[in-house]
Parts: sequence; structure tokens; C-alpha cells
Amino acid sequence: MLTDAEGRPIRQDGPTSSRDWDEVQDFCRRVYMPYRVRPGARHLEPAAVMHMAQVGRITMTRFSYGVPIHLDRFDPDAGNILVLNTIRGALRHKQDARGQATTRAGDSFVVDCSRTDYWLDGDGDHLQLNLTIPHDVMAEIALRWLGFVPDDRLWTQRLAFGGSGSRWQALLTYVVQSVEASGRVRGAPLMARHLEELICMDLLQIWAEGAGVNLRDGARAAAPRHVRAAEEIMAREARDPPSMSDIASRVGVSVRTLSEGFRRFRGMTPREFLRARRLEGLRAALQNPLPGDTVTSIAHDWGLCQSGRAGRGLSRMVRRTARPHPCRRTEAGVKGAG
Repeated sequence: MLTDAEGRPIRQDGPTSSRDWDEVQDFCRRVYMPYRVRPGARHLEPAAVMHMAQVGRITMTRFSYGVPIHLDRFDPDAGNILVLNTIRGALRHKQDARGQATTRAGDSFVVDCSRTDYWLDGDGDHLQLNLTIPHDVMAEIALRWLGFVPDDRLWTQRLAFGGSGSRWQALLTYVVQSVEASGRVRGAPLMARHLEELICMDLLQIWAEGAGVNLRDGARAAAPRHVRAAEEIMAREARDPPSMSDIASRVGVSVRTLSEGFRRFRGMTPREFLRARRLEGLRAALQNPLPGDTVTSIAHDWGLCQSGRAGRGLSRMVRRTARPHPCRRTEAGVKGAG
């Protein structure tokens, strides 16, 4: 993450090194989450390395404190998964109630700080290539590709994995080499989304194997008929969705039974499932507009005018998708449509 594939320095807003604890922790709060750091000895000053790049919704950092440290009290409300990939030195991690794991060069460790507690010790030579992945992003991609969201048997498992020459290490190399001198992914935003999904799906498979969770069969096959039927209704009618009571009636159960089924077999509520389908539909409409469409008309068609969390989610989707490509407000409609 120092230079791109052509050897040009990768630009970054803000400092890439620091000897000030407040500055270092401000960086860490932004790219990881709030947590407590304690140096290995009193009066130690950091010699931090602080490089970062964005890969879709995943934050990638090349980071070191430059001194021995102990980290704990990671904030679960931040909602983030950490993947710590050791480049140099060693980290010692809390793995379970009975033991710890040490990662050295080429090794990786994953922990969902929104679902379980965690601490780590780093030696004075530690250097990592870290990934910060919002839990909601991982759940969204799992739902899209697997048809269900794994439960806490996966998310509460802290796992050491990888090793030099592993598939995961090869993927990280590919991702790093995709970052241009501008600090952006080459071919963004489509390439960034491709890499985001590659990272999440490969990590899900590795994580599930280590946690003993079967993703192949999973909750998708086990889900009862009314859950699968409700999914089909919401996917088919996402643009103008029926109410939850109407969906429950059409599949022959109560709203409570429908909600319990989704929570048990999909790890989310029916409303969250519907919201994800609506966001996907809005994204597709913005990226593939019809002649005469505008950002405003598409947003209105997909219910952007509504209030509440769903409406705010659609608003965020419009802002993210409309900025780079391909929908732009014009008098005649969507630029390039037609």
C-alpha cells in the first residue's frame, strides 16, 4: 500500500506516520472503531505507520504503532469485523476462554467485534495489513450469495487462519495491487464492488470452515415454506411492496410467526430482508436507467419520499450510486440513457 502496481506512490489525505498518541488514536477510531490502547511501558511514544485505502465499503490499512501495545475494550456499537493480517512481528490474540493465538508474518486473524469481546498484544516490531468490514456488509453479501445470514455460531468465533502461500494471502496481494496512485481502486466503482464481494465471500468460507458452520446447506435448505414464499413475494414486489400483514396472510401464517421464522433461519427480520431487496432494486435502476429517467424519478418510483429507516437507506443509496455513474440529473433525463 505504499506504491501502486506501476511503482507510483499512493496518495493519502492526512498523515501517514505519527509520534503523537492523540493523532494515532484519532486515525484508529476512524478506520477501526473506538477501543483502549495501552503501551508496553510508561512514557513510550508511538512511531506509527498509518496508510489506508477504501475498497468499496471495506477499509484497508497498513498500520503499526511502532511500540509494544495492548488493545482491548473494542466498541461493539461500531458494528465492525476486524481482519488482522500480519506482515511483520507478532500479535497475540484472545481466541477463546481457554487459549490464545499468535499470528506471525503471513498469518491472519478475524474477529467480529460487534458480536464478541476481544483483546490483543502486539510486539514492538508488529506491522499489519488490516481490513475493517462492517458486519452489515458481510451479512448483506452472505444473504445475496448464500440465501441466508449465518447466526452467532459464526460471528462469535475468533479465528486464526491463513499462512504464507495461502489463498487468502494471494487474494490480499491482488486487492493491494488493484489500488492506484490516486488511492482508489482501479476501475471503481464496479471493480471495488467486485473486490468487496471477493473478500467477504472468501472470508466467509474460511471463517465457516474454522467455526464448523455449514454454508453449503445452511439455513437456506432448512427454512420452512412460509419463509421461502415470503422471500419470493418480497423479491418480486420490492418496488411496490405489500405490508407485512399482507405478506403473512398470503403465506398462511401470522406476522409473529413470519418474524420468528426469519430471525431463526435468516438471522434478520422480514423488514430487513425487504429493505435489502429494495436497495438492490434501486441500485440496479440507477445503474441501468431507461430513456427519460432521472435520479429524482427513479428515487420517487422506489419510494425515496417515504420516511423512516427504509427511506433513509434509499437516500444513502441514491447519494452513493448517483455520484460516480451513470445517473446524473439533467433537464432531459438521465445522461447517457437512450
